[in-house]
Amino acid sequence: MQQSTKRLTTIVFVSLLSAMSFILQILDFPLPVFPAFLQIDFSEIPALVAALIYGPLAGIGVEFLKNILHFLFQGSDTGAIPVGQIANFFAGSIFVVITSTIANKMKGIKGLITGLAVATLTMSVILAFANYYIILPAYSYLINWTVEGAEKLNLVLYAIAPFNMLKGILVAILFVPIYLMLKPHLRHRVIV
Repeated sequence: MQQSTKRLTTIVFVSLLSAMSFILQILDFPLPVFPAFLQIDFSEIPALVAALIYGPLAGIGVEFLKNILHFLFQGSDTGAIPVGQIANFFAGSIFVVITSTIANKMKGIKGLITGLAVATLTMSVILAFANYYIILPAYSYLINWTVEGAEKLNLVLYAIAPFNMLKGILVAILFVPIYLMLKPHLRHRVIV
């Protein structure tokens, strides 16, 4: 296949996966045990597909386009600064890059499961710190939502971190069967 045709195919495929990811993102829903602002969605699945086929940058591209579309069509609770979409992009990119990098090095289902597990743990830890030091203060500043001290620490430790762990686990559980279905078609791509 010519280089220009290969590039066009990649752009079209990443665009389609971004649209699918956006649709999955707007189909988010709350879980009863967590605060209502924590919504679960499965929009990382198309980004994982892109990252496993075309590499981590394609997965980041899907995450970026998904969040741009989400901001354009759904807006932001914080007005002109899309704090939620930035946080989602950051979280999704960490998850997708770590998963695809480990899966590409280790190959096969064992590498994928290891990548998903490491990505879930890493994303949860990094986002706990990011929420405590950056994301929650940004919300406090932009929408006058004050959460400080022990209340903020409890929110991060007992709601946000467990939520991110659970989301990573649920995405992994759903993605493994998808990977097994796609595996025969991925032999000539990045992962085997």
